[in-house]
Amino acid sequence: MAAMSGKVLQNVSVAHHCQQNRKFHTQQSRDFLASKMHSFLPLSGRRSAWNDILAMQLRTLPISQSGFVNRRTVYCNAASSETAVPSLEKNDFLKLQNGSDIRGVAVAGVEGEPVTLTEPVSEAIASAFAAWLSDKKKNDTSKPMRVSIGHDSRISASKLQDAVSRGLLSAGIEVLQYGLASTPAMFNSTLTVNEDVLCPVDGSIMITASHLPYNRNGFKFFTNAGGLAKADIKDILDRASDIYNKFTNEVLKVAQGKASPSGKRVDYMSIYASDLVQAVRKAAGNIDKPLEGFHIVVDAGNGAGGFFVGKVLEPLGAMTAGSQFLEPDGMFPNHIPNPEDKEAMKAITQAVLNNKADLGIIFDTDVDRSAAVDSTGREFNRNRLIALMSAIVLEEHPGTTIVTDSVTSDGLTEFIEKKLGGKHHRFKRGYKNVIDEAIRLNSIGVESHLAIETSGHGALKENHWLDDGAYLMVKVLNKLASARASGIGGGSKVLTDLVEGLQEAAVAVELRLKINQNHEDLKGGSFREYGEAVLKHLENVVASDSKLVKAPVNYEGVRVSGYGGWFLLRLSLHDPVLPLNIEAHSDDNAVKLALAVQEAVKDFPALDISSLNKFITRS
Repeated sequence: MAAMSGKVLQNVSVAHHCQQNRKFHTQQSRDFLASKMHSFLPLSGRRSAWNDILAMQLRTLPISQSGFVNRRTVYCNAASSETAVPSLEKNDFLKLQNGSDIRGVAVAGVEGEPVTLTEPVSEAIASAFAAWLSDKKKNDTSKPMRVSIGHDSRISASKLQDAVSRGLLSAGIEVLQYGLASTPAMFNSTLTVNEDVLCPVDGSIMITASHLPYNRNGFKFFTNAGGLAKADIKDILDRASDIYNKFTNEVLKVAQGKASPSGKRVDYMSIYASDLVQAVRKAAGNIDKPLEGFHIVVDAGNGAGGFFVGKVLEPLGAMTAGSQFLEPDGMFPNHIPNPEDKEAMKAITQAVLNNKADLGIIFDTDVDRSAAVDSTGREFNRNRLIALMSAIVLEEHPGTTIVTDSVTSDGLTEFIEKKLGGKHHRFKRGYKNVIDEAIRLNSIGVESHLAIETSGHGALKENHWLDDGAYLMVKVLNKLASARASGIGGGSKVLTDLVEGLQEAAVAVELRLKINQNHEDLKGGSFREYGEAVLKHLENVVASDSKLVKAPVNYEGVRVSGYGGWFLLRLSLHDPVLPLNIEAHSDDNAVKLALAVQEAVKDFPALDISSLNKFITRS
């Protein structure tokens, strides 16, 4: 679509949703039955509304046409009979920021969650990214910039991809559509040098909301320098607000009836997967099928990670029978695609045991996080995954610093520093915070090769500091393959042995203490100011208790050791919540730590401590 007097052409499709009843007979066969259609207002608080009822059409997309939907999933299209642009305030756009990402509600039908990420909003955001990128790149204007677009399996992916394509095309950007893709692959497309697939691109957009519910979606942005920072996202949203509010009915009418925009379709995932295959072969001494004889099952959670079976494991010789939930399905009918979720980990553990597999691998929706399970059903996630990756990295880089988030255990610190001979630098929550801190340490002469969160986000210096769940698992496969090449058998036991000696707490819990922003005790202040006051008071209480010791080095919240365990109370990065993590070697000691926190925060009535009270009385 060409630019028109510098304005963005607007397609009049409107976000929509068919609420569905689901019935499944097997993992591979599920029928979705449309039950209701809802007309809705795309955003709350707007000054004008859509004037007509949406005309709905049901369509069923075969997987061969869509490239990402379940063959039997029913979708709906919505098109308005008149063109009207809801007017939005700048703050409506800024609310979409989620740290270094953009997140919003893209599908209607969930009570209390009005749609905020409409197609017009998405188009404006894409145009804003194009303007931001142009300013950063300062390209030769005679050659158009290239931007790749990919998406996970969410049901709103197709319409948002169209909207993003329109926004980019209107700004003169050459658009490459990758279809179903992983977030790490999108970043890699800015680095790959291969003109056959039109790489490297100048920028990349991943349409995803990670493990959030089916009605959510969002955007992650990349250049060859990595993911964008918080300040960059705010800049883009500021620009998007200005672009959006210049949309006119006349422009909409011109755009109405035009064919859906399309960029060039590129199969980049095959290039990305091939690089992963080559990495494992190289680690095994250039053996063509270094995983021959290994039985490895994958749980993709109906997200974007199914490629790992057919394009990575099988070319390496692995048996993959028993792999599950590989077919993309944006309703996520089997479990939340999240390696931190107990049901998800139970599912992959059961798959390993049922199939007598050597190893199980699980990914989140967009494959930037992962976890594993050994042949006995022992999980490698959270502290244990960090311990495993630390052991692998410290074999390659003795003495290096491992950067983690703030909620890692004391046992992990002891394991890294005393057992492995490395250094543990415990920093803040947030994968971007952890990665940026590792980069900063290297810049001042402190060697670091691994930045990893308990959530499963892990980035290595050798992989351009990209948090890539598939690459983390490649490092694990490298260990299996190299052990086999050296004549060491035992399947995944070589991995289990690497974390031997890691001390783990008997009790580990995270409680969320919510701040009521409407409570009179805030006295007109912000939830952040109130939360900081809670933390300051807790510090004072701890200082007067001889049984508690405040951590001498800490970058987030208040971390305290005592009663053979520890707790950390911190302020959430984005929400009016104080998460409380407690780890101890017994229920009694965990309760003693919880009581210490309860005593310190009892005089803050705007803080909901019901979850803390419940933990104390139940334990």
